[in-house]
Amino acid sequence: MFTKVLIANRGEIAVRILRACRELGLRTVAVYSEVDRTALHVRYADEAYPLGPAPATESYLNMEKILAVAKKSGAEAIHPGYGFLAENPDFAQACKDEGITFIGPSPEAIAAMGDKMQARARMKAAGVPVVPGTEATEDLSDQELIEAAHRIGFPVMVKAAAGGGGKGMRIVRTPEEMPSALQLARQEAKSAFGDERVYLEKLIEHARHIEVQVLADSFGQTIHLGERECSIQRRHQKLIEEAPSPFVGDDEELRQRLGQVAVRAARAVDYVNAGTVEFLMDQDRNFYFLEMNTRIQVEHPVTELVTGVDIVKEQIRIARGRALRYSQQDIRMQGWAIEARINAEDPYNDFMPSIGTLLYHSPPTGPGVRVDTGVFTGMEITPYYDPLIAKLIVWGETRAQAILRMRRALEEYKILGVKTNIPFHQRMLAQYRFLAGHFDTRFVEERFSMTDHHAGVQETHPEIAALLATLVAHEAARKAAQIIRTGNAGRTSLWKWYGRLRPPF
Repeated sequence: MFTKVLIANRGEIAVRILRACRELGLRTVAVYSEVDRTALHVRYADEAYPLGPAPATESYLNMEKILAVAKKSGAEAIHPGYGFLAENPDFAQACKDEGITFIGPSPEAIAAMGDKMQARARMKAAGVPVVPGTEATEDLSDQELIEAAHRIGFPVMVKAAAGGGGKGMRIVRTPEEMPSALQLARQEAKSAFGDERVYLEKLIEHARHIEVQVLADSFGQTIHLGERECSIQRRHQKLIEEAPSPFVGDDEELRQRLGQVAVRAARAVDYVNAGTVEFLMDQDRNFYFLEMNTRIQVEHPVTELVTGVDIVKEQIRIARGRALRYSQQDIRMQGWAIEARINAEDPYNDFMPSIGTLLYHSPPTGPGVRVDTGVFTGMEITPYYDPLIAKLIVWGETRAQAILRMRRALEEYKILGVKTNIPFHQRMLAQYRFLAGHFDTRFVEERFSMTDHHAGVQETHPEIAALLATLVAHEAARKAAQIIRTGNAGRTSLWKWYGRLRPPF
């Protein structure tokens, strides 16, 4: 049983794991690159050790350095978070070989689900529905894939065998597009994953992206925590998630079928710890296995808010050899939760990354509002890692209440120094189709625009707003000076005096 945990990650997920460890009474070790020397996760941990230069390949992806820090610090366990080494079976195996507990599934389960072609075959054998596509588990030539595309029927999706996160994916609608799509997908897959193998799946038009959170212990108990809706995406990157799914709605029979199939998928690879089984669902509510993420998800907080289960704590407890504290009968989804990913990017300029110093960071608070972040005022947003500043999560008794609460929280969220996608979220939450739950994975790219004045959000004029703000500040300062000259200092609190003298921010 371990008492000290190394967190092999950075940013908000590192802080999230550190908090869970602290509540469990475990000592913590952080690692950091040169540009993260003053980061929040470094300050929060009991101990912190440098890894090297900013590029991830020389720091957070360097297995040897991380294992060396674990041995030097006396950490008996490593939590990988998400991204970086979280789904690397070689890293999980290296931890095992060094006698260090890997807080996650076994190397075999990671490998089985990491190879998408192998995963499809395993799921089909287990009776899990899969999208029609190529069935071979070995690499197919371009000619074989072109012939397969004709058998499957256009449109098809070219996907990287070792892929994820939208990399190595191409939609092909005509036979003429196939050769170039295969070439581009192979190049991108090799660059991102070091593996150029690709396979084909039938493109499901107007699909919903629905995923199910599962937990499994080493005593054979596997449960699901209900579904999440993750269809608001851009270039296969999720932007807004919610639980439960508005598409599943009140169909409890469908919800339970989704959960049971997800549990079956996890058991097919002897899965232990937290994982997520992702499905595509068509307009007739037929669902198909997409992939399994063998790690904690970015969007796990929405499930935590509607079930009351602390998923990160459960990960740690399972890794310590404990049985699950919950049975399937204990899990009840109550209320509605929505998460908006707050990214450092400019939604008015094709979501271009925005880097610089956070001159001001003031997250919202209040009932039903949660902010998971790893930044603070004065921190530098660098180009080396993902642009996630924070995850803004809200809970409401109903979806309508959650949306209203999210609108309020987005309005309160103040960030200066870099551009963010907060305006995107505000505009999205005013869309009639979003409010009605009528959207799919292509909604952002095909039916949404930041420049559409009919989107339900009034047009803004930043120059006029700046002039008005200057006039308001000037008038407040003038009135404050007048109060000081004419007021009775003997009967006025010095704190009130100071407040009147100081113009608003």
